Amino acid sequence: MEIRAEIVDTGNPKKKAASIIVNAPIKQIFDLLAKPAMHPIIDGSNSVKSVIEGPERLALGDKFSMNMRIGIKYRITNKVVEFKEGELIAWQHLGRWIWRYELKEITPTQTVVTETFDATRSPFQLWLKWRKAYPFVQIAVAKTLVRLKKHFENQ
Repeated sequence: MEIRAEIVDTGNPKKKAASIIVNAPIKQIFDLLAKPAMHPIIDGSNSVKSVIEGPERLALGDKFSMNMRIGIKYRITNKVVEFKEGELIAWQHLGRWIWRYELKEITPTQTVVTETFDATRSPFQLWLKWRKAYPFVQIAVAKTLVRLKKHFENQ
């Protein structure tokens, strides 16, 4: 059976989200999301390549830089802008779009994870439209969640 994330209708065309149930404790999932070195493993866009610098585990206000590739290689520095231990972590970069992960425990070994790409405050709307970023990101967040689930469930 193919694993799929559920697309979430945010009601805002500048916010793309998906959710998935992961058979793993909420703490284990959050710890992975808070560790930048693990981001290339779960990234569904295949654009996150490696960590350049940053803390081993993220907290509110932390900055971390990543090697990226979408057509060309580049580097990006992110800042953690939302953080609630075990429940919420989000970061943004100079484009001011936010990558947000929200976790909700179903049982001690099952967690709902929702990832949202939120570009409502970005001043680069024309660039995002020109790059067809919104349709691409909708697929990428769903793929990221599938990779996250597979990572924990060894599928």
